[in-house]
Amino acid sequence: MEMQGKVAIVTGGGSGIGEGLVRRFVAEGARAVVAADLRLEEAERVAREAGAHALHCDVRQESSLRALVDATRARFGQVDVFVSNAGILGRTGGFELEDALWDSMWQVHAMAHVWAARAVVPEMVARGDGYFVVTASAAGLLNIVESAPYGVTKHAAVAFAEWLRIAYGRRGVRVSCLCPQGVHTEMTRAGGGSAGHDGMLTPQQVAEVVVQTMRDERFLALPHPEVAQYVQAKAQDYDRWIGGMQKLYAQHMQANDGIKPPSRQAGGAKPQSA
Repeated sequence: MEMQGKVAIVTGGGSGIGEGLVRRFVAEGARAVVAADLRLEEAERVAREAGAHALHCDVRQESSLRALVDATRARFGQVDVFVSNAGILGRTGGFELEDALWDSMWQVHAMAHVWAARAVVPEMVARGDGYFVVTASAAGLLNIVESAPYGVTKHAAVAFAEWLRIAYGRRGVRVSCLCPQGVHTEMTRAGGGSAGHDGMLTPQQVAEVVVQTMRDERFLALPHPEVAQYVQAKAQDYDRWIGGMQKLYAQHMQANDGIKPPSRQAGGAKPQSA
């Protein structure tokens, strides 16, 4: 799909990857691009600078996503492209983290994609044309040592994107899943952590990969091409890959908590996540 003449919505469009996509879609000649964000003032800033439009949206609420789609459709007639991009990082940790954090991650990284699809996919199927992009993470294909809820819910994002393409890919709805490692955004202001091992990209670089992926109508958008190699290594020897991730986790714990890593570590393929 080419963006020329299309109407697009980008959630989380007020900063980071979302802002990069809004600006790029406008530059590609989209008829209208809506930057949707919980922080409306940030979306309005991007809209003013890029020549887009701004709307408030809280992706944790299906009613808010529905209102976003309805308002866009009422003004511009239809929604050709929906980029379900909003994301949160939260705190590092594992199962000990409070349920409220797990619930927020689940709502933003999983259910928001489901709710957005409910709002736009039937229209796309009726037209026989549309594009739905899920922003997941390399953490959804691999994992991430810093945050269990982030890794778990990003896995869910990838799984839903896969299902959506399986179910609707032959009914006119193209689906892609964006899985970067480290990107320079507010979420990585303190550093990229394990996700930054292969270098940090700009939102503009990520947007370039997304646009090309949409042109080619491929499923995975991988701004860090190394991720494909890691996924292959994981599939070829799962236990070896887990051993590598255990080593990375031990290094993370030592760096952050002063915990000495175990004296013996299982070997593994180069572990990466985002």
